[in-house]
Amino acid sequence: MSEAEYQATDILLPGARVSIFSKEDETLGAGRDMVSDWRFARVEIEAIEGDVLAAIEAFKEQPSPDLLIIQTEDIDDTFIARLGELSSYCSEGTSAIVVGPVNDVYLYRRLIEMGVSDYLVRPIKSEVLREVIAKALIDNLGVTDSRLISFIGAKGGVGTSTLAHIAAWNAAKTLGQKTLLMDASGGWSSLSVGAGFDPAATLHEVSMAVETGNEDALERMFYDVSDKLKVLSSGADAMLDNGVTAAQYESILDNLMVKSPLVFVDLSAAEPALKKAVISRSHHSVIVTSPSVTSLRFCRTLIKELSDLRGGQTDDISLVLNMQGMSKAHEVDRMAISEALEMKPSLVLDYIPALFMKYESDIEKMFLDKDGEALGRFFLPVLKKVIAVEAEKVESTKEGGSGFLGGILGKMGSNKS
Repeated sequence: MSEAEYQATDILLPGARVSIFSKEDETLGAGRDMVSDWRFARVEIEAIEGDVLAAIEAFKEQPSPDLLIIQTEDIDDTFIARLGELSSYCSEGTSAIVVGPVNDVYLYRRLIEMGVSDYLVRPIKSEVLREVIAKALIDNLGVTDSRLISFIGAKGGVGTSTLAHIAAWNAAKTLGQKTLLMDASGGWSSLSVGAGFDPAATLHEVSMAVETGNEDALERMFYDVSDKLKVLSSGADAMLDNGVTAAQYESILDNLMVKSPLVFVDLSAAEPALKKAVISRSHHSVIVTSPSVTSLRFCRTLIKELSDLRGGQTDDISLVLNMQGMSKAHEVDRMAISEALEMKPSLVLDYIPALFMKYESDIEKMFLDKDGEALGRFFLPVLKKVIAVEAEKVESTKEGGSGFLGGILGKMGSNKS
């Protein structure tokens, strides 16, 4: 598989069932090991000891999977006939891959004409099997979108960036989600401070890499905080220069959202056009406010604008009330806040400046400290709501009859039983 093809499959794969039938421990083991590959988080893998006859018996009694892999030691007319029989028990959208003992161009063409997606020659390396399966699922089912979460503050200084960082860390470390954290603020980004890296690029450079398709350059612009958390290491921009346009930032999102299942964007110091563009396409937005009159007044306006962008809906907006107790005599009480905003806060955080200041330059340490860990756990119910994705039916991107069964029906004139 070429580098370009590999990059095209380096994404969270759509929800699917894959059944592997083989009598070789190496092939079966390669299938079972896919559970460790984050791309297969939504894929159910069945590695079954058996051949085409075992597959026929299995799918007489149960629905066929999205992708079926059959390994055989004999590629002859008997196997081809049994493959045709197997197709009669498979649903129309099922794709098939055959693993055989010989490299035969004529045989390969014959199988492809029958509707088989690919033919592989044994032995096959584990990484090759993974890429072939990934490509087959994407070709058959399409790409499942990632989930985009935006954080925006009612005004500056309410802790939006810190909470975005904590949320991303929590999603990766506590919930085990493959997560990407971004900051749309250009040179005003504080992401490098909390995550502990030197900015490697400007947003203009990121945009150029995306526009030119320079994946090597783009890959160097990421910083791996942990095995589950990656950040776009932007922030090298001059603070007083113009940033990227909303269209350019959306192109960056288009590129990155097929590579990471969960994307957090900090909008706290972004330009208004970028804020609007990102919020418009976010699956969920988190608004952070403090209990001061000024912050709440801005917050009420912001909720209205976000609601308008969503056709009047506020179900995908969460409100976080931060810094409660900073100055109790001058704060608006919680009941009055809910009434004024017509929205109940999803989370209320006390004013704990010592804790936030302690970990401002190293967010990771917050999760190693008992007080910080407690804050992270307190945040979890809201975070689970924010990142939850409803199970959706993934429809094939191909026309009816283009799968394994459709190909065999077209070739052999069989009828589904």
